[in-house]
Amino acid sequence: QPSLLTALLPSNRPLSRSNQPPHTSLKMPPRTPIPLITVNPAKKPWEQEKPLHNRWHPDIPAVAEVKEGDLFTVETVDWTGGQIKDDDNSDDVKFVDLSQVHYLSGPIKVTDKDGVPAKPGDILVVELSNLYPLAGDEWGFTGIFDRDNGGGFLTDHFPAAAKAVWYFDGVYAYSRHVPGVRFPGLIHPGLIGTAPSAELLNIWNTREKSLVDGGEKATTLCSVLQTRPLACLPNATGACLGTVKPGTANWTKIAGEGARTVPGRENGGNCDIKN
Repeated sequence: QPSLLTALLPSNRPLSRSNQPPHTSLKMPPRTPIPLITVNPAKKPWEQEKPLHNRWHPDIPAVAEVKEGDLFTVETVDWTGGQIKDDDNSDDVKFVDLSQVHYLSGPIKVTDKDGVPAKPGDILVVELSNLYPLAGDEWGFTGIFDRDNGGGFLTDHFPAAAKAVWYFDGVYAYSRHVPGVRFPGLIHPGLIGTAPSAELLNIWNTREKSLVDGGEKATTLCSVLQTRPLACLPNATGACLGTVKPGTANWTKIAGEGARTVPGRENGGNCDIKN
């Protein structure tokens, strides 16, 4: 469960004339990040002080606000919302509920220095200065999904669920399930993006419904590999919509229209990249 931190770290060595940044006072204090969103990993995503969400939709209300130039921290839960445990049993991977995954912290409203909010079509630049595990929660996992529940790119070769728990030791990771292996890695957001406009959301849903309606023969690989879903269409089952109250007409509308968090799209989304 990493915390995303955009931070400027002061140098530990004294500034001399040769290494002092121009126009910088020696008495200038370091910037302190704004603690924008915090989470408690022991709580469910919908029980957080600022409830999380797992659908893309423009009508999910923002839970926090920043302005251009702000330095802030955002804490996140793991992508399954705590379904996977630090133990030696892979049944949690085998039976993971994939309808309610990819929990997102936010949405976060962004404004310029004059208080004008960002709008569809604007270019938003966010610098991630540091990413690290939450204190007391320095672990993660790798899993092989069961053939009958999610599968994977190598499902034909590895059809059964499996799990390895990894512990973070600085930049290194090691696992009791893979003895003798220790490697440096880069923590990454996995899934991060901007909320779509209503117009862009409609483009997604139309495009992906057309792919699903085309059936398994719509793509070449589906005829030779274990069939996986070609797209995940809107589905109210498992939807978590932040501060939108379940049972309301607004919740029903958003849950029925909201794009799933896979695949990655024009807004970013499920990137799964190191940098």
